Amino acid sequence: MTELNSKDTELLRQAFTLADEAKQNGIHPFAAILVDEKGTVLMSQVNGFLPDFDMTGHAERKLMTRASKAYRPDFLAKCTMYVSAEPCAMCAGAAYWAGLGRVIYGLSEASLKEITGNHPENPTLDLPCRVVFESGQRAVEVIGPCLEEEAAKLHEGVW
Repeated sequence: MTELNSKDTELLRQAFTLADEAKQNGIHPFAAILVDEKGTVLMSQVNGFLPDFDMTGHAERKLMTRASKAYRPDFLAKCTMYVSAEPCAMCAGAAYWAGLGRVIYGLSEASLKEITGNHPENPTLDLPCRVVFESGQRAVEVIGPCLEEEAAKLHEGVW
């Protein structure tokens, strides 16, 4: 587990709260929050699988699509995305292409795979986001897993 400062802990737990609210509404328990360099929350997103059964409707991918339309890469390079679970390869790619500078996540992709198994609504890839980002041409700072036990509890009774 990675140690976080108090502001990062607060913002990551805010993502957990959003994921829990999604779960309470019958939505897969994933959420992401985009924060600027001053710590201001710019936008947030929960999982978008429902209502259309969009297998690409991951919270991080949807957030990065919105962010990419609203901000330029030079601005996003100074931003952080706080995520309830590690971004999958698709979501890491979206963050990379949008220009995001930093990711802090709770539950690791490997732990998520153990929790979900081969669930048809979440056939998890055990491919660390660091591998995706390291394949790129610019650095993306990755911090995680963090508060992983708290993050794992969000998935109890879902899969």
